[in-house]
Amino acid sequence: MPRQQMRLLPDGKRLHLQDGPIDLVIGAEGTWEAVTAAYQAARARFATLLDELCAELPLLRQEAGQEPTGETARQMLLATRPFAALDFITPMAAVAGAGADTILAAMLRAAPLTRAYVNNGGDIALHLAPGQSFAIGMMVRPELSTILDGQIVIQAEDGIHGIATSGRHGRSFSLGIADAVTVLADSAAEADAAATMIANRVDLPGHPAITRAQAISIQPDSDLGERLVTRAVAALSQDEIEEALDHGARHAGLLVESGLIRAAALRLAGSTRLVGLSGPVAGIARAPTTQTNKANKTNKEWRSHAAG
Repeated sequence: MPRQQMRLLPDGKRLHLQDGPIDLVIGAEGTWEAVTAAYQAARARFATLLDELCAELPLLRQEAGQEPTGETARQMLLATRPFAALDFITPMAAVAGAGADTILAAMLRAAPLTRAYVNNGGDIALHLAPGQSFAIGMMVRPELSTILDGQIVIQAEDGIHGIATSGRHGRSFSLGIADAVTVLADSAAEADAAATMIANRVDLPGHPAITRAQAISIQPDSDLGERLVTRAVAALSQDEIEEALDHGARHAGLLVESGLIRAAALRLAGSTRLVGLSGPVAGIARAPTTQTNKANKTNKEWRSHAAG
């Protein structure tokens, strides 16, 4: 079996691309010719993506170092650089979002599209032509339920092109205890980096209910090294939950004020905090009790997905 898998999904509309840890679900709308050209471009660009990242992986796992040369690697560095002065971060914090941005950019270079998205395990690069909108559905514990918890409707004029989710239940380690932090930003790479940093701030340092371990004791090549990552969280009081969310919300507010992100939704133990979800972006609306158009099944908590 070839390493890379590229196929249309059973609905005949969405494209699935998979190579090692990269698993994309892609949707595009436009003329038949435009969608065909965009999907061909996505396949061609995807064919080299993982090898390019692996070639620079040691550099991308460093907090500081020489500039990477690959298109996606440079996006990762640019997305994470604004956070480096605030806390520890490496370009790897933006790898999923930057990968989605790269494939979407290739599609848009190939053809004019009405709407398009690239969903990389829940981190989404989004394109909307003028007058178009897109619904982002969110859910709690997708492995336990298929019911949407809420949705955000994004309009083209909002200028939001990236959605990402991070937290202690995701594919990567977290220094915090957030179940999930979903961020809206100008690009998927920027949203990915910011979601990681905000999720790290949703925390109660030193709390006995939180079990932590050194990242390298779990994954020897982790870019987090000996930093303590969250492994389990026992029951917390409501006051403790609110305190942890306060920490994350304050940081998210600073990122909104600085223009690094547009908005964020933070969730912990059934409580939700919204930051910046007002004005042009209507915010999270309660969703119907049935899920529609599931774009990509992942192990992320409160996973973002394209609802169309």
